[in-house]
Amino acid sequence: MPDDELDAAFELGRTCALAAECGRDLQQCAQMYMGLFPVAAFGTEFLNGLTLTTAFSAPWAGADRLKVVNRASLWVMAVERLVDHTATSREQVNRLTRECLSVAEGAVPRTALTRFLADLRDELATVGEFEGLRRIWRDQLADMLVGMTRAWVWRETHAVPTLARYVDNADCRGSCFVDLSHWIYASDDWAKAHLEELRAVSRQVQRYLHVLGDFASYRRDMSWGDLNVLALGADRTEVTDVMTELASEAEHLIERVRRHSPRTASYLRRQMGFSSGFTGVSGYQRAP
Repeated sequence: MPDDELDAAFELGRTCALAAECGRDLQQCAQMYMGLFPVAAFGTEFLNGLTLTTAFSAPWAGADRLKVVNRASLWVMAVERLVDHTATSREQVNRLTRECLSVAEGAVPRTALTRFLADLRDELATVGEFEGLRRIWRDQLADMLVGMTRAWVWRETHAVPTLARYVDNADCRGSCFVDLSHWIYASDDWAKAHLEELRAVSRQVQRYLHVLGDFASYRRDMSWGDLNVLALGADRTEVTDVMTELASEAEHLIERVRRHSPRTASYLRRQMGFSSGFTGVSGYQRAP
């Protein structure tokens, strides 16, 4: 076997081993917060997919440095399930939002969901810069919860947002909140000093992932009565064109980041590429 093939195979094997190690931590998390992660929704296959995404997005990191990004991703999935499939009234969604924001600001948790968030908050607080970065972290959490609430209202009232408005509500996906948590915990000094700038790049990537995820989950969403970009009235070609444009815009923003923090740029770029490959949806094209 040629040396380059050996090197590529080694890296693939090492990254899969990293994902497996991260998966063991998430299995413990799922067991720790009783009732928050039913096996039917958060089984081994789900957890493996999550840790593969983060491991291939940052294969240079150890499991200890990917701990927060994985846990934040898992926590976001728990919030999404509670909002999308458990909440039966706007007041329930609003109460969840108030409780989460209160705990993000330092309050004592009262539920499994907020206890998990408090543990995530406290782990971030082990990083010296967190106190100065807490506001942006809390603000992005608020944006995520507002986006989820808006999506809940659209679904419950049978509203049909425009394609542009639907894409702009991508904060409901939560990946920008996850990215900020990761950068606060494990990024380089430049990234921590430029989180507002990175937040804008992450949100553009998030828009792409929002549409990409809908392509992959269309049948499931329709069976559950969830919102999906392909059910807004636009034809598939138009949505595909939008996704390609979002990817191109994200790529240009990522290239600016690469000049200052190559690994931060690589993390975002690999996240897009891996998600496209993992879902089998070919909407990602590198910008010239």
